[in-house]
Amino acid sequence: MASAITTIDTVVQQQQKTTTGVASLAKDFDQFLTLLTTQLQNQDPLSPMDTNQFTQQLVSFAGVEQQINSNQKLDSLVQMQLSNAFSASLGYVGLDVSYLSNEIAYDGTTPATINYALESTARTVTVNILDESGSLVYSGPGKTVSGKNAFVWDGKSTGGAPLPEGTYTVRIDALDDTDGIVGSSTVVSGRVRGVETQQGIIHLLIGERAVPMANILNAAIPPEEKLTDAQGTTTIQ
Repeated sequence: MASAITTIDTVVQQQQKTTTGVASLAKDFDQFLTLLTTQLQNQDPLSPMDTNQFTQQLVSFAGVEQQINSNQKLDSLVQMQLSNAFSASLGYVGLDVSYLSNEIAYDGTTPATINYALESTARTVTVNILDESGSLVYSGPGKTVSGKNAFVWDGKSTGGAPLPEGTYTVRIDALDDTDGIVGSSTVVSGRVRGVETQQGIIHLLIGERAVPMANILNAAIPPEEKLTDAQGTTTIQ
């Protein structure tokens, strides 16, 4: 992965620098031509000045001009690449995606699948789910195997009461045989409803949250849903 992330903001900044460079070069070149013309008009025809310095300056100006032209072409290519990336991100809309996060976009009906990975085998694992106010609404045991584990939350509290739709936070508490903390990472799923940019970085809108595209691990077409109308006719949506 590149150490620097190219964003829309950085592209705009680079374009502004290139535009400023072009304006500055044009101004300097006009001044140089004015000075050169004045020197040529006032030199002694019987003892002409050495033209090597003029030639070197002309070559330097030509080099700078070529560099700015190259920068303009690179700016255009990067802008085109970002535009293509945004267009490609629209293909995620309507898909179910898995992404690195500890937040669940619960729709109020569909059970949420929580995947978590443990750095080592744990003695106990507790899956805690908190609402948007930070209150604990569910706490239950999870699998303790080292590596990938899955937990399906049915959207109910610890006592079995159904919870409303919204954004919930997952916290995995894992302890080893010595009651030491076992590190973990969490992967959750949700359906993409839109795309936006934040500070020049493309985000997918999942529930009420915006998830950076860099956090997306996989995407899948939602399963077909069967609907039955008043006449009992079944259709596929």
